[in-house]
Amino acid sequence: MIEWLADYGLFLAKTMTLVIALGVILTLIAHGRRKGQGSAGSTLKIVELDERFQRRRRQLHLAAVPKAGRRRLAKQLRKSTKLAHKQEAKREAERVWVLDFEGDMKASGTSALAELVSLLLEEIRSGDEIVLRLQSGGGLVHSYGLAAAQLDRLRDAGARLTVCVDKVAASGGYMMACCANHLIAAPFAVIGSIGVVAQIPNVHRLLKKHDVDVELLTAGRYKRTLTVLGENSEEGRAKFLEDLQSTHDLFKHYVAQRRPALDIETVATGEIWYGSEALDAGLIDAVGTSDAYLLEKQRQQLRVLNVSLASRAGLMGKLGKGMESGLERSIDHILQRVEDLRWQRR
Repeated sequence: MIEWLADYGLFLAKTMTLVIALGVILTLIAHGRRKGQGSAGSTLKIVELDERFQRRRRQLHLAAVPKAGRRRLAKQLRKSTKLAHKQEAKREAERVWVLDFEGDMKASGTSALAELVSLLLEEIRSGDEIVLRLQSGGGLVHSYGLAAAQLDRLRDAGARLTVCVDKVAASGGYMMACCANHLIAAPFAVIGSIGVVAQIPNVHRLLKKHDVDVELLTAGRYKRTLTVLGENSEEGRAKFLEDLQSTHDLFKHYVAQRRPALDIETVATGEIWYGSEALDAGLIDAVGTSDAYLLEKQRQQLRVLNVSLASRAGLMGKLGKGMESGLERSIDHILQRVEDLRWQRR
């Protein structure tokens, strides 16, 4: 029993040391990531999706045949691959450029999207297509207005833009999606929500109950319409609603310009539709997934290139990543040790 307590005490000491080390490591990792996102910037990452798909398809094909025939089949596949590369080198294949945008309330990915759009506008040629895999439930009007404006740059330059929505493109997300020449959504993707919403808490009565006065000084009749702390007036409330309606009208006009066949008054009610329903409403052009669409492009022998900007980790970030891997192994070892001690005690 005494020996077990000694072992257990030593184990606790090691655990406390590990917890302290963990805190230091997490601090280093966070610092490294912040530094990498700031001064080190980001790097352009390009992945040939068609080549990766064909490579994995070959692996699957090889795994499905008996071991005795794998070497011969692998040799045949290598020959066919070399021949395909030679044929591809002789022709200028049309290219499909794939971008990804996952939106938050502030559409934080807009700056990266803008840089990628600028790069593609210098590179794309006749016959190329740009596919944007878009996922967003919307957010701030001005943020998504800027994000949509980046896609308008492609449209204005005559580029062929296809937007694929697998999960959701609502409100500001749909503002971006409607910029496409061709809009595809999965059967149960959430589409629409062409509306504007604002919510402002007001604690004026609570402050008044505790004899707290709030002085709000403005220059300009409508510099502030509704406030959080002060007493709101009917005039201010009416002006706020007027501004909301004006924003909604701009939203409707924006969508109607890009999808002229759409009955905008019918769909601009703030409602949402699922993919299959959205097709009937005219909000999208086809029902399908981004995977199926890109696979069809690969079958057409087109080059499918996924383009993104990846944050470049600094020295501390790389060190932190290595520490993370070592830490995971240590935690697994400790958990195994705890399990061993349980059985020893029994």
